[in-house]
Amino acid sequence: MSTSAFQTERAAPGGAAAADTGTSAAGCGGAGPAEPATVPKEFVHRSSAAEVVLTGWTRKDDTRFTVTARWPHDHSFFTPVAGGYHDPLIGCETIRQAGILLGHAEFGVPIGHQFVVWDIGIAVHPEHLEAGGQSALLDVGVRCTQVKRRGRVLSGMRIETVFRRDGNIVATGGGSLSCLSPAVYRRVRGEHLPGGGRPTPARPAAPRSVGRTSPSDVVLSPADGTNRWQLRADTRHPVLFEHVGDHVPGMVLAEAARQATAAAIGRPSYLPLRIANEFVRYVELDAPCTVEAVLLPGTGAGDEQNVLVTAHQNGEAVFRATVTAGPHHL
Repeated sequence: MSTSAFQTERAAPGGAAAADTGTSAAGCGGAGPAEPATVPKEFVHRSSAAEVVLTGWTRKDDTRFTVTARWPHDHSFFTPVAGGYHDPLIGCETIRQAGILLGHAEFGVPIGHQFVVWDIGIAVHPEHLEAGGQSALLDVGVRCTQVKRRGRVLSGMRIETVFRRDGNIVATGGGSLSCLSPAVYRRVRGEHLPGGGRPTPARPAAPRSVGRTSPSDVVLSPADGTNRWQLRADTRHPVLFEHVGDHVPGMVLAEAARQATAAAIGRPSYLPLRIANEFVRYVELDAPCTVEAVLLPGTGAGDEQNVLVTAHQNGEAVFRATVTAGPHHL
């Protein structure tokens, strides 16, 4: 079976197995090459199929899988960066979706359970990352480690990934996650309810200063001090807040790190070579969150620049990230 097709037997949203329909790029018909179908949106916790980047998966053994993905060249938010490279943050989103997909489809996590992502990181190979006006079709090798179960149901694991495009390594990365039943999640979150705490978003920073063209895509708001901002959580954003939740999504914080780095190094257009995100606590929608960036001393090979981005809310650290910006010629 082609890796662009769905797994032959996959867990259905009700918890039972459902036979695969055989949907694949080759089976969609039409005059020209068709885009591969995506996996069910429920399997990656998306409300819109347009935001699903995974197109299928196959099992190699109990802990190793191949996940296929498509990075669209014309995505409304993950647009090409640094003059024509696929956005590395869509790689982070791919890792997030892969962990959730395998949790549901291969490790028995029922639909309706919540996933807590603790960290996501990616390192890219620029020579194979060019967008070139085309969508990128990728094979992502996934190895699951530190697998923990509560009874027969997955309670947590780490995934390590290798992204390949036409056989070439595009990126490597990984992330850790935990799984919570609805009852446990309600106990953890207490009074925080989906759709609650939605204040009017603050004034955005100048889009160009943070590497964006549209004010609606800016997730930072000016604050006192150098390289210091308030997190701007616009719950109307169709991608970053694609579905109703009770806290700020991790990808909003990853985007804040990317934007803060652009401002700190004074380079609106740069290629993030490496991004390491750590999500320490839930970031609430109804309280200010301060984001700060510090340019780390020294440079790496080829005039790389490293930036530490941290976020604090209610006096506590909630997020940290290290971003490595590629040299100016990228």
